[in-house]
Amino acid sequence: MNRSPPTGPRRILGVGIATLDIINEVATYPAEDDEVRALGQRRCRGGNATNTLVVLSQLGHACALAGTLADDVQSGEILRDLKAHGVDIEPCVRHAGSHTPTSYVTLSRASGSRTIVHHRDLPELRAAELAAVDLAGYDWVHFEGRNPGETAAMIRDCVARRPDLEISVEVEKPRPGIERLLQGPQVLLFSRAYARSCGYEDPEPFLADQWPWTGAQLLVLPWGEDGAFAQVRDGPVCFAPPYAPSRVTDTLGAGDVFNAAVIDGLLAGLDLARVLGRANRLAGVKCGLSGLKGLVMRARKAGLL
Repeated sequence: MNRSPPTGPRRILGVGIATLDIINEVATYPAEDDEVRALGQRRCRGGNATNTLVVLSQLGHACALAGTLADDVQSGEILRDLKAHGVDIEPCVRHAGSHTPTSYVTLSRASGSRTIVHHRDLPELRAAELAAVDLAGYDWVHFEGRNPGETAAMIRDCVARRPDLEISVEVEKPRPGIERLLQGPQVLLFSRAYARSCGYEDPEPFLADQWPWTGAQLLVLPWGEDGAFAQVRDGPVCFAPPYAPSRVTDTLGAGDVFNAAVIDGLLAGLDLARVLGRANRLAGVKCGLSGLKGLVMRARKAGLL
């Protein structure tokens, strides 16, 4: 993936959903039919694309979100958070009389793992709505791999309007028609959960088997505590070891942080091993931190970026 030398901060458009996360912290994850007391509770803005944009903003990029927003009170919480992180919401579409999507998160203090129940009745962004967004000046567009029919049309539109535009897609979950998103992007960011849902327990065979189905130039596959793998088309598989914090506190959004660091590293023209290494370290720092506030500053102070 050859790029011109970096010229400073880039403009990045993220396409996805914004949610309100209600996070209940418990000592250990409860068994079915248990009744437990939460040790703590917090509300925060969530959503894969918005998390990635917030981290990219901390890394110095100019970020904007294209998605749908409700007009209820909860939407105000999301807007305030995005504004505080410098994320532009001008490309978003507002729906009157609608309700903000909500994720109910149970976070285990014992393991740092999280279980999510998500509810939404807010319409997804339509391809025609993204087609109305001016892509001039953007250096990168990152898509959540959701709503495959509309998202595939969005990708085709971006390619037609800006053939030079870098496009990445996060393939996190198995969804009907998700294979339609493999054509068009230069970068595909898979999740371990997705690879396992396809029957793979070894990252390298999974990567090898994706190439016939995509025109992408780079495949990336983080593998949690076992590190991260990536492969450039016709190149060898690259591996980077994991980075573990002294204590795992909160894994919520770690994958989104990893994706942000990959995009940042590629825009900076770093070699693939450095891209993966930085992404693992930043995601690892996040796992030792509650939320995303001050994440990049903490990583820099520790000499990890």
